[in-house]
Amino acid sequence: MAEAIFRAEIKKRKITYVDSASAGIFVREGSAISEYSAACLRARELDFSKFVPRQLKHKMIENSFAVICMTPDQKELLNSFDNVYSMEEIAGFSIPDPYGKDFSAYKETAQRISVACDKIIARFFPGEGKSNAPGQKRNK
Repeated sequence: MAEAIFRAEIKKRKITYVDSASAGIFVREGSAISEYSAACLRARELDFSKFVPRQLKHKMIENSFAVICMTPDQKELLNSFDNVYSMEEIAGFSIPDPYGKDFSAYKETAQRISVACDKIIARFFPGEGKSNAPGQKRNK
């Protein structure tokens, strides 16, 4: 959900030089997006048709500007990298994995991700993607 929600946020704010990818620390080979995650994204009218769960690899971390983990425990597993942050460091709260929980837990997770996206954009791309009055220039 995080990848689709973040991509929608940067697109809405017309931030064109940023992309995102989601990868898990523990991913089952051949798995698919969960039914509840898909339902949450459909409710937000977000496209996830090309999403395939993938395992996080060292090369992915090395080639990324920033890797944002949902919890401090996940960050701890990747503590040898300088570009790894926990959501708690950026947004002030963690986002627990809803896996195995009911649909309401997935909806709550999607909402927390949306709030976190605002904080991620404010931290790493300050001044970008804010609504501007007609005729007002955006900072680059």
